[in-house]
Parts: sequence; C-alpha cells; structure tokens
Amino acid sequence: MSESKPFWENLPPWPEGDFSQFGEIEETTLSRVQALTGAFMSRNWLRIPHVTHHDDVDTTDLETYRKGLDVKLSPLVFMVKALVAGLKAFPHFNASLDASGKKLILKKYFHIGVAIDTPNGLLVGVVRDCDRKSLPDLSAEIADMSTRAREKGLSMAEMSGGSMTISSLGGIGGTAFTPIINAPEVAILGVTRSDWKPRRGEGGELEWRHKTPLSLSYDHRVINGADAARFLRYLDGVLAEPETLNTV
Repeated sequence: MSESKPFWENLPPWPEGDFSQFGEIEETTLSRVQALTGAFMSRNWLRIPHVTHHDDVDTTDLETYRKGLDVKLSPLVFMVKALVAGLKAFPHFNASLDASGKKLILKKYFHIGVAIDTPNGLLVGVVRDCDRKSLPDLSAEIADMSTRAREKGLSMAEMSGGSMTISSLGGIGGTAFTPIINAPEVAILGVTRSDWKPRRGEGGELEWRHKTPLSLSYDHRVINGADAARFLRYLDGVLAEPETLNTV
C-alpha cells in the first residue's frame, strides 16, 4: 500500500491571470533574498502547527535603568538577554525536532537569532553565546551584524544554528502579530511598540506603566499553551529586574 502524499503536495495550483485586463500594471522581480525567504516561510508555515500567544510585559523599570546607563543600549539587547534567561528556565523552548518529528534535540548553547530588515528582504543573523556576553558587547555585535546584513548580506554560517529568534517591530509600530517560526527552531518571539498604559495600584490609585507587547509563536507539537503563557510571564519577571540581565 503506497503512502499518501503530504497535504502540501496536493494543493491546487496557484491562480494565474492577465492582470493587465483590469488596468495598468508593472512587473518587478523579487530579490534572491525575498525569493529564498518566501520559500522557507511557506515551508515553515505549512509544516509547523503554529499557535501565537500574546501578552504585555512591564518594562517600566527597564526603561528607567536603560536611560540611566552611561552607554546607550537599545531595548532589543535587554530582550535578547531576557530570552536567554527564559531558555534556561524552559529548556524545551531551546530545542529542535528531528526530521522524523519523533525526537526532540535539546540544545545546551544559547545562540539568538535577530531578524534584520534589509533593502533586499528579511535576514536573520545569529548572535552566538549570548549567555557569555555583556550587554554592551551584544549591542556592538548586533549593530555590526545589522550593518553588514544591510550593506552586503550575511553568510549562511552567520544565519545558522540559532536557539530561538527575535523579530522586533518596535521601532516601527504595531500591537501584535504572528511571527513565523524559523525552522528548525520551535518558537519565535515577536516584539512590537511599547506604550504607557494605566494600571490600578494596590491602594486603588491609577498609575501608569510602560508596557511592551510580545507575540510568542510556538510549535504546538513541542510546546503547549500553558507553557507559552508561563514563558512570557517569566520574561515579564526577568525584565522587571534589568540590573541582573548583564549576568544572565
């Protein structure tokens, strides 16, 4: 008895048409990066059962601490360190399924992917051994990698071997989105624009807190919803003590 084909091989063909019959058009060719990224994204979306959990984390103390430093550091650097702490506390987030989907490979290293918006398309540079580097060192490395990605691209070696990826849109805007998992990783963290939001204090008074929305997409074959919720709550607690992140 022959095995049935995977469902993605039985999808109907892409609809073709002469769009010029409806009005003026212009054809452009996707860059090589866009074409490759599109193919990988399609594969990942079809073959991984995605679920996205959304939550806000309190970054009030982080902003105060960050702005009081002698060196300028972006919120992304703190998020990278917080993610390392999360991966240490939840080891099955720092993992990959093998090709059969029957074995889970737990990673003992902490290499964080950072999605970089370039003129030719999206690239994910991997910053290695983030647990062993200081916040300033990570900041300098991410800045250098981002510049090189935008100017001349990155090698495959620089985009491989990640534990988990961060996709940050905070500098642009948004409140939530569904980032697509960067296979063979099992989760990806999306970050959108922070804002001040009201909260009722213990005495009933209204106070304002700096909140950062996070969107965690995860592979439901490996991670369940309760653990995804706990993971973001854990990040909230870590980010509430920013002075400890340099030693994570």
